[in-house]
Amino acid sequence: MALETLTSPGLEKGIETHGIERVSPKTRADVRIFDNFTMWLSANLVISTVALGALAIPVFQLGFWDSVAAIIVFNILGVLPVAFFSTLGPKLGLRQMTISRFSFGWIGAIIMALFNVAACIGWSAVNVIVGAQIVTALSNGKIPNWVGILVIAILTTAVSLYGYRYVHRYERYAWVPMAIIFVILLVVAGPHMAIVPTPAFNIVEVASFVSFGGAVFGFATGWSSYAADYNVNQPEETSASRVFWLTFLGVTIPCILLELLGMALTTYSPYGKAALNGGGDLLAAVVSQLGGFGSFLLVLLALSVIANNIPNDYSLGLSMQVLGKAFQRVNRAIWTLIGAVVYIIIAIPAAGHFDTALSSFLLLVAYWLGPWAMILTLEHFVFRHGNYNVDDWNTRSALPIGWAAMVSMAIGLVGVYLGVGQYPTFVGLIAKLFNGPYGMDIGFELGVIFAAVAYLILRRIELNANQR
Repeated sequence: MALETLTSPGLEKGIETHGIERVSPKTRADVRIFDNFTMWLSANLVISTVALGALAIPVFQLGFWDSVAAIIVFNILGVLPVAFFSTLGPKLGLRQMTISRFSFGWIGAIIMALFNVAACIGWSAVNVIVGAQIVTALSNGKIPNWVGILVIAILTTAVSLYGYRYVHRYERYAWVPMAIIFVILLVVAGPHMAIVPTPAFNIVEVASFVSFGGAVFGFATGWSSYAADYNVNQPEETSASRVFWLTFLGVTIPCILLELLGMALTTYSPYGKAALNGGGDLLAAVVSQLGGFGSFLLVLLALSVIANNIPNDYSLGLSMQVLGKAFQRVNRAIWTLIGAVVYIIIAIPAAGHFDTALSSFLLLVAYWLGPWAMILTLEHFVFRHGNYNVDDWNTRSALPIGWAAMVSMAIGLVGVYLGVGQYPTFVGLIAKLFNGPYGMDIGFELGVIFAAVAYLILRRIELNANQR
């Protein structure tokens, strides 16, 4: 027991051996509570955040001030579940997808873990392609996409493979050079920025505002399925309010500031046209006037996707262990490595014909997070009142059957199906009722509402029948 007290899982030197097993309060030695801030600051201070903000004016046809409002409001709403779930790490000592078992049961949690694995692999592939394309463009094609993909993937895997301790060590400092670079970009581009008038208030404007807001919300809340993974080694008595606010600020500050920067850059016509080809081309247009130094900055920006991909890779390994005890016996690092190989195999052939259709598809994949997060939130506040028998986490017979959560999830996805507005990939029946370049994308909103109403009813029935 003395050794257990001195050695905290995830903080041992070398490759982390701990997986989804609950971290005992006696073995937790991660007292750097500020890591709850720097972890998410670095993960979001990347080019993809700028690229999202750059969609507001040229794509969604918004003006300056309504874009500002959408970015602020929907980021705040999207980060709330991330910040809340992060408080469960120190409280329960369990990883995020493992906590799903207390709502979805054993089988339901496996299905949700598979959703998360698919999302991790998909977004990892997209991120390495974007980073590699920037490197290829800067070298005038001398460095092929596959080389850039391999380099970025290897660097990402090297950190995520070693685990919790090294993930935090990297993210603790990765934000610093990125923050400096984005300040330089602001200084360079600032004189070109302008205030684009807000379009006339009508149904088209509302549809565009809500649709862009949905994309912002989805980007922010996308971290909710990872949230508790990165502070399970912090003491059980760690202040929940401090964890909440450090996580909340760690996501909202970079998301709001960089999305505002991306939006503002597009108010200058040449930048706006470049943004239509993606965030890499937008930033390349900005730094082009800095000559060789600008190219150097762009290479660093391409490498920023490493900080964004590390949580994808690390949490992928943990999610694989949720698939069952046979999967759990395989070290988390092995699953992380396998996941890296899979997304490299996907990314290399996809890079040659990569377009916005793939990004739109992955946005569709992210819609499951709204209903899922709502179900876990209702379980915590309404049905458990914050009380969990944490010893039941790996005992199938002690967990809920989970039918209420799975049926509610299915109903929530019906709401998503009706409200999604990802033109030209797919537009739902309700979204089609509204005008605008994409209809009105209310997939997240309908998904959350449908799942919430269903779970409030069905979970009570499940509890009355099974009492767990």
